[in-house]
Amino acid sequence: MSKLFKRTKILATIGPATNSAEKIEEVIMAGVNGCRLNCSHGSNEERDQQIQWIREAAAKKGRSVAILQDLQGPKIRLGFIKDNHLDLKVGDELILEAAEGFEHDGGMTVPVQYNLAEKVKVGEPLSMFDGKVKSEVIDIVSDTAIKVKVLNDGFIMSKKGLNLPDTDFGGDILTPKDLSDIEYGAKCDYDYVSLSFVQSASDIVKLKELLKSLGSTAKVVAKIETKKAIESEEHLEEIVKAADGIMVARGDMAVEAGAEVVPIIQRKLIAMCRANAKLCIVATQMLSSMVDSPEPTRAEVSDVATAVVQGADTVMLSDETANGKYPLETVKAMKKVILYTQNHSRLAPISRPPVTKERIYDAISNAAARLAENIDADTIVCQTASGLTAMTMAAQRPNVPIITVTENTRAANQLALIYANSAFVRPYSPDFGFDLAKELKDSEYLHTKDDEEELLAVIVSGDKDKIGTDTIKVRYV
Repeated sequence: MSKLFKRTKILATIGPATNSAEKIEEVIMAGVNGCRLNCSHGSNEERDQQIQWIREAAAKKGRSVAILQDLQGPKIRLGFIKDNHLDLKVGDELILEAAEGFEHDGGMTVPVQYNLAEKVKVGEPLSMFDGKVKSEVIDIVSDTAIKVKVLNDGFIMSKKGLNLPDTDFGGDILTPKDLSDIEYGAKCDYDYVSLSFVQSASDIVKLKELLKSLGSTAKVVAKIETKKAIESEEHLEEIVKAADGIMVARGDMAVEAGAEVVPIIQRKLIAMCRANAKLCIVATQMLSSMVDSPEPTRAEVSDVATAVVQGADTVMLSDETANGKYPLETVKAMKKVILYTQNHSRLAPISRPPVTKERIYDAISNAAARLAENIDADTIVCQTASGLTAMTMAAQRPNVPIITVTENTRAANQLALIYANSAFVRPYSPDFGFDLAKELKDSEYLHTKDDEEELLAVIVSGDKDKIGTDTIKVRYV
């Protein structure tokens, strides 16, 4: 079973390439554990339809699938450019003007979806089109426009993003669009909400308070992509502790802080998340060549394998499944890399054992994981109400599947992205962990080693009306 059950999960972005019930079902059946819905594109009506398709596909597979709402954040974008292309040369001076309904005439004044004149200072760097065109602010032309000097040959296109790594936006990271999306999303079936361009732990706290006030039970994922967020290890760990999960957003991080910092920050973040029992998602360009090719490059295979060895909970696909020509092939390729890596390599160690605020759960999970290893168990079964037991168990990074049973549908969906977890919703009973293990063995979802007749399970449970998780049992199934 352990050789067939992928411990690192796959999060896939839904877009034009997968925007149908059939395509979503295909990728979920192929191994997708969660779907990302990007608020930068599409309408609320499209989101409603996609959520319905995802839930229907998950029900058909008989498995929980997480849905993540990805807020756009203060992602500053160019407006519409004539013919969707403007060539730029070194030394060109370009005016970026904030204006509604601005029609670009092909000249050197282009629209931008943010009033930069209120924030930027002369001398600050400004990159366009994911860092492909670099420039420097040379003048504040008016209350709504700035002038930049182009530093390299290139071109820009409509709706492409801008990055201003040295500009202080004063913690103003929830835009009016974000607030509207959050309010709408609170009524929808989202399991996670990811916050873009996080700068401090207080950004996370504000979003959690807002979600709670709207009645949402979604957990918050902090996207790490700014210089401010990674200014020190202490500051970074404060963000990790405040959030329910972290996304290593390598695309904007590379532009904002420098591509050379990305591998080191990724390693640090995965280790911090493991030590604090938090979800860690590694994102951006994991198999980007498969947007146009049916096969990944060797470097991309190595990149996915590295995230698996480091112990990431989840690896994410962006354009590959949103806009690529081969979304299904991409998911299958990623799954193959995950399985081969986990079955032929040891996890990288972390410098300290996992510790949360729930010390009893930490101790029980540690004991259960070590017990499962010592007796060569086939599986660990977690009975949980909130999902906390399964989270702390996953932080131990056991080398056997964690089968989680809960009556809480939201908790089961959220656990779909957690390391080695496979969560099932069942009505509560004192023995529903044992009952689920038997059900999964009978259906051949769980297998014994060496064709033994009985499955050896470590069951972690408790009385839901009392302290919670407090018991470890060893059972043959």
